Amino acid sequence: MPTMYALMLFLHLLGAAVWTGGHLVLAFTVLPRALRRRSPQVLLDFEQGYERIGMPALAIQVATGLWMAWQLVPDVGGWLAPETAVARAIALKLLLLLLTALIAAHARLRVIPQLSARTLPLMAWHVAAVTLLAVGFVATGVSFRFGGIG
Repeated sequence: MPTMYALMLFLHLLGAAVWTGGHLVLAFTVLPRALRRRSPQVLLDFEQGYERIGMPALAIQVATGLWMAWQLVPDVGGWLAPETAVARAIALKLLLLLLTALIAAHARLRVIPQLSARTLPLMAWHVAAVTLLAVGFVATGVSFRFGGIG
């Protein structure tokens, strides 16, 4: 069991490095360049390349995260009505995932199809939000090492 858990944790952390690192690069290097140039194409070019590793990294995080959550709190109902510090951390991670999915869906369905120099600031807000949520995932993940969220 510890070997499987260690493998899942490794894959989860690798996915987190790709997901969060990619969004930090996007937010702090690519986005400012796109805004300066008023060029949506700068963002679209980054997205096209990043999506090939970013989306699989997110999928790996979700799969391994759910597996590890189940190992830590086998009662899935405890994830939604958390009574322990670990269950609260799991619930927070699920909330961050839901928020990420909602923002990403809005960007994909409403913002990106009409992306232009005029709508670039709206896309910037989406990038900032998903980046902050990604950092929130990492911070919440660290809390597991210290017993969860008190």
